[in-house]
Amino acid sequence: MDFGKFQYEQSKKLHSMKQHQRTGQVKELKFRPHINEHDLDIKIHYVERFLEEGNKAKIALVFRGREMVRYEVGAELLKKMIAALGPKAIVESPPKLEGSNMTMVLAPANAPTRPAGKDEEDSSEVAE
Repeated sequence: MDFGKFQYEQSKKLHSMKQHQRTGQVKELKFRPHINEHDLDIKIHYVERFLEEGNKAKIALVFRGREMVRYEVGAELLKKMIAALGPKAIVESPPKLEGSNMTMVLAPANAPTRPAGKDEEDSSEVAE
């Protein structure tokens, strides 16, 4: 076998594997502790959309000035967000206070689906 041909086939195979690889991103969402109910619902909807796309969501609650004294208000908001998302999200890192920010990371609860091409290949092998 020609070594150049072998190298070419290996590079093509590697390129094909990279195309079908699914990579997730971490999308960040910031808000303040004094937020209206409707605005919080919109933020929750954004997080749901991020999770449905297969991305992780980092929620950052930013405290300023006197808001730092009552950080439990922010903790309640994050707990409310976790309860609203319910079975759609897994808490990857619980809420924690880092300086003037309280952050938590959510991951999608369901496993990402396989690419459509893979299912067709698997079914053809079983039929033979």
